[in-house]
Amino acid sequence: MIGSLALVGSGEYLPAMAQFEKSLIQDGVKNGKEARYLQIPTAAGRESDDRLAYWKELGLAAAKNIGVEATYLPIYTRDDAFKQEHVDAVANSALMYMSGGDPHHLAEVLTDTPVWAAMVENWKSGASLAGCSAGAMVLSAHIPNFRLLKKTSTTGLNLLPEVRVIPHFNKFFKWIPESAAKVLLHVPDNSILIGVDELTAIVKRSGDSDWLVVGEAKVHVLKGLPDQQLYDGERINLSIL
Repeated sequence: MIGSLALVGSGEYLPAMAQFEKSLIQDGVKNGKEARYLQIPTAAGRESDDRLAYWKELGLAAAKNIGVEATYLPIYTRDDAFKQEHVDAVANSALMYMSGGDPHHLAEVLTDTPVWAAMVENWKSGASLAGCSAGAMVLSAHIPNFRLLKKTSTTGLNLLPEVRVIPHFNKFFKWIPESAAKVLLHVPDNSILIGVDELTAIVKRSGDSDWLVVGEAKVHVLKGLPDQQLYDGERINLSIL
């Protein structure tokens, strides 16, 4: 029983995304998981203590608003991803949420670690797994270097090997044509490239073959499938034609 999988453009822990996050927890609970919101701040692991404290409190407030328990996992380094207490905390949580920051650091910390193995196992047994911004990007086989577009991509966690995600699409890529974005990001022909706007997500729930768009803005299909823009409530199958 594979759980729900969500790719979020931005807005983790904000009121605008609260109902969506609540639905992901409900999905996990329906599959027998504990009503627990697991915060995984690894992508922000190189930020200041003040910023990490901000993200922690924001996530705790979001969980309180939804009415569930929050567990904050301070996994900032690879050593942290091998700690047994962090592995144990993953088990049976209804929602595992990787928040934003540096996707390359996130991948470097979690790849081939007991924590990531526990997360995959929990998801495969019914928990929801969500990634926002960097957390969405890292689920692909490769992560583009937005700041150094001529540099080759780095290896991701490979949960969605054929899908690449551009988060914050309406904020950071509105200044260039969509046709240019897919060229600049060096996306191979056998991949699907999507842009996910801020305060918007795309989710595949247990038993569904299609992904559902949720949120205030749009999801942009840029490569690998017919070019299109999808709005809240619309569905798409993210499989190579």
